[in-house]
Amino acid sequence: MSGRAQQLRLIEALLFAVAAPVGEEALLRHLGEGADVGGLLRELAESYAGRGVNLVRLAGGWTFRTAPDLAASLRIERPVVRKLSRAAVETLAVIAYHQPATRAEIEQIRGVALGKGTIDTLMEAGWVRPKGRRAGPGRPLLWVTTPGFLVHFGLDSLNELPGLDELRAAGLLDLAPLILPEQAGEKDAEQEVRVEP
Repeated sequence: MSGRAQQLRLIEALLFAVAAPVGEEALLRHLGEGADVGGLLRELAESYAGRGVNLVRLAGGWTFRTAPDLAASLRIERPVVRKLSRAAVETLAVIAYHQPATRAEIEQIRGVALGKGTIDTLMEAGWVRPKGRRAGPGRPLLWVTTPGFLVHFGLDSLNELPGLDELRAAGLLDLAPLILPEQAGEKDAEQEVRVEP
């Protein structure tokens, strides 16, 4: 068996042995210096294309996943999982798009106080975690998303999050222009001036 064939077998075994995505650096440590990890992964991905499982890149690493076209056939009945509240979804979006973010920054962006258990719920789901503290008064915790967030939402990196134009096109954002608090005060003042005789 050739050295390349043996390297392909080793990568395949490593990826099957772990549930989480494996980075190319970790694979290189097992294969040794000079191994063409990128080429080997592409070759392995091509050999699995069209099969029941595919080799895909998620959360900055490589992992095997069920072929998307078979997902409906493989649905497993599970107990109903608690749905996220609107506040939790909004908080997750703020953290994903503005990370690292403090609790105060999340509240400022959302315009309402953050409920006591909202971040706890996101932590239990494995989607956010604290990452250090901001320098300044009170040294508030900084919140970031986790690799579990990327895996759950099928993203390789945060760069794959949809932009504002994509969100508007999907009808997920209000098409009305955003009025900032300072602008709202100016607009009210203008209206007051117009109303006065």
